[in-house]
Amino acid sequence: MTYTITGLDPAPFAALLGASEAELAAIGAIRVTAMADRGYPCRISLADARAGETLILLNHVTHAVETPYRTAYAIYVRDGAEPAPRYIDEAPPFFAHRTLGLRGFGADAMLKAASVAGPGEADAAIRALFADPAIAYIQAHNAAAGCFLAQIDRAEEGDFA
Repeated sequence: MTYTITGLDPAPFAALLGASEAELAAIGAIRVTAMADRGYPCRISLADARAGETLILLNHVTHAVETPYRTAYAIYVRDGAEPAPRYIDEAPPFFAHRTLGLRGFGADAMLKAASVAGPGEADAAIRALFADPAIAYIQAHNAAAGCFLAQIDRAEEGDFA
């Protein structure tokens, strides 16, 4: 069993990055400047913005399903972010220093199991959830703030040809 983690597609966010403050405000988004090298996780690059970098903070539907588990919450996207590499059977480095809430969903988009992973425990916790064949994908969130970090998809060895 393997899993993959990729960042969000940058295309839907491209227009926001060049938007005026008024245009952002009209959709409830704001432009922010990272005040530290941690704490501003970009969902496109799957990396923390560095102090001084510009991001857009916006509400985003992260689990667009027709079940009670449909979810939208605040996320950051970094100005000029390059798409993250595809992480295969490993967690992105920006998971390493975070406590994660992991929510395992079935193919029916219903919650099947959930767990909390401390810093450095992401890979083991992901594998433990995927040990249940009913779990098709996992959504990782910051445990304290609750914001979405990334989706983790179950994959088979043949998927990486």
